[in-house]
Amino acid sequence: MVASDLSAIPLAMHREAMRLAITEACANPAFPFGAVIVRASDRTVMARGVNRGAQNPTWHGEIVALNDYVAKHGHHGWAEMILYTTGEPCPMCMAALAWARIGGIVYGTTIAKLRECGIDQIMIPAADIAAAAPFFDGELLGPLLAEETDPLFEQRPR
Repeated sequence: MVASDLSAIPLAMHREAMRLAITEACANPAFPFGAVIVRASDRTVMARGVNRGAQNPTWHGEIVALNDYVAKHGHHGWAEMILYTTGEPCPMCMAALAWARIGGIVYGTTIAKLRECGIDQIMIPAADIAAAAPFFDGELLGPLLAEETDPLFEQRPR
């Protein structure tokens, strides 16, 4: 199954995977950007990540999950994968996901809301980055479960 038809997957399954990303996010309460990469066909979690920006400014949750995937599975099979992330991918992360040609991306809190919560953001929506990458065939879905992801960012310790 190619992941590019996110609407073919029941919403309950998207919610379940997003809650796994929320669990990952709890490992970094100050910057609760958690991500999981799930194979669309059987819903197996293939990789995980949480923001580690204190160690490296490029180690956002999505980047950590991408690196975890490559370490475990190599650089192939991306079209079958869906990344679930607690926050809308920033331009850096969205570009990396487009370059990987991941099949789908599902996010919780929007970039605009992240900025409202005091987290610096480059105000370019993930959809704009996807549209600017003609080679990217993946699909975006979000915000999903923002009522659960927003409080992670609103109530984070500062």
